[in-house]
Amino acid sequence: MDDNDGLAARFEAQRPRLRAVAYRVLGSVGEAEDAVQEAWLRVSRAGTTGVANPGGWFTTVVARVALNMLRARRARREEPRGAHVPDPVVTVADEADPEHEALLADSVGLALLVVLDALSPAERLAFVLHDMFALPFDEIAGIVGRSPTAARQLASRARRRVRAAAVPDPDISRQRGVVDAFLTASRDGDFDALLAVLDPHVTLRADVGAEPAAGSRVVSGAESVAEQALAFAWRAEFARPALVNGAAGILVAHQDRPLAVMAFTVTGGKIVEIDILADPARLRRLDLPGPVP
Repeated sequence: MDDNDGLAARFEAQRPRLRAVAYRVLGSVGEAEDAVQEAWLRVSRAGTTGVANPGGWFTTVVARVALNMLRARRARREEPRGAHVPDPVVTVADEADPEHEALLADSVGLALLVVLDALSPAERLAFVLHDMFALPFDEIAGIVGRSPTAARQLASRARRRVRAAAVPDPDISRQRGVVDAFLTASRDGDFDALLAVLDPHVTLRADVGAEPAAGSRVVSGAESVAEQALAFAWRAEFARPALVNGAAGILVAHQDRPLAVMAFTVTGGKIVEIDILADPARLRRLDLPGPVP
């Protein structure tokens, strides 16, 4: 094996971790893949001469690429259009098993990604690299162009924001029971049953695309969210259970065409957040599970 082959093998061995870093920084599956590929191009040109820890260096390169992409996205972002839901990671499962439990433990929910979206690029990167991937602040400092003390402060500010995010119940089967009850009540048009599974202060975010008339929105309060769920009843007929970022969720598809991915945050046996991605263009770009045989 020559040096290039060896470098490629080491990079490929790290690819899942590098993709996880980029996804958490960017909240986009496609952009995360792009960041990892750009990092490989940079690594392959530079080689590993004088690099004591190739894995750490790969992470640093991916982080720098992702940070630049995040800053560029912020620089060109237009006025908010109601609601933005990050890309979900979807797998189909009817019940929990050890593999899915591990996925939940190693994943980041959409509700948390929404919180991360509100951070500055430097805050987000510092939090992701330190709190999720245990990089020391002296390494993070070089990536964000700050001192180690300043990098620590960035992560601390982000951590305070993240603490406000709802923490889901750890039992997936319990989550599933609540989500199934929501789905059944939606199908049956049972307003009272919907209220029974919704937290009084529940928040629903619906991202249906960039068209002005599409209606991306944020809805708060159990009664308002229940009304939205009743309007969703016709789509509920095409819904099936799924794991969305490791938590109980719903995939809605009709005639092989994905209509929506719904992520739920269940806390204390109640739904406290619902994040819906129904943007047709983005759904087509995601690697969603195929139809049930």
